[in-house]
This record gives sequence, C-alpha cells and structure tokens, in this order.
Amino acid sequence: MRLQAIIPVILLALLALLLLQLWSGRGSLPDNARQRQVLAAQQAANQRAQLDNERLASEVRDLQNGLEMVEERARSELGMVKPNEILVQVLKH
Repeated sequence: MRLQAIIPVILLALLALLLLQLWSGRGSLPDNARQRQVLAAQQAANQRAQLDNERLASEVRDLQNGLEMVEERARSELGMVKPNEILVQVLKH
C-alpha cells in the first residue's frame, strides 16, 4: 500500500520537472522564441551582405571588362577631366 501512495507523488514530481524545463532553461519556449529572433536578424544581415557582394562583384566585372567604368569613377570620385574639358560641380542640398 505504501508503494501505491509513492508512485503518484513521483509522477507528479516528474511532471513538474518537465513543465519547469518547458518554461525555463535551454530549449524552453522563451529561449526558442529568442533564438528565432536571432536567426531572423542574422538571415536579414546575410541577405544585405549578399546584395552588397553581388553589387561589388558586378563592379569588379565592369572594371575588368572596360575602361568606361574606370573613366566614370575617375571623374566622379577623383574629379578628373579630359583635356579641353571644363568641370562644373552642382551641389545638392
């Protein structure tokens, strides 16, 4: 008879431990939600980096394939001009 009284107590204790693990600690529901947020933020950062990489790769291809891009960058970034040209800068506010 004494064993019959102990078994429900043990089962209730195990159930309480399982519920405690479900709501706190590693792998819990709040931890899972937090990890999903971290994952979403990392995926967004990866997507932005991928777009930057594609843009830079396109720029590298353009620089390797033609002098037009080199000339355009020299004009825009360095303010270089061809002989007999006049440089006019327009400031935007």
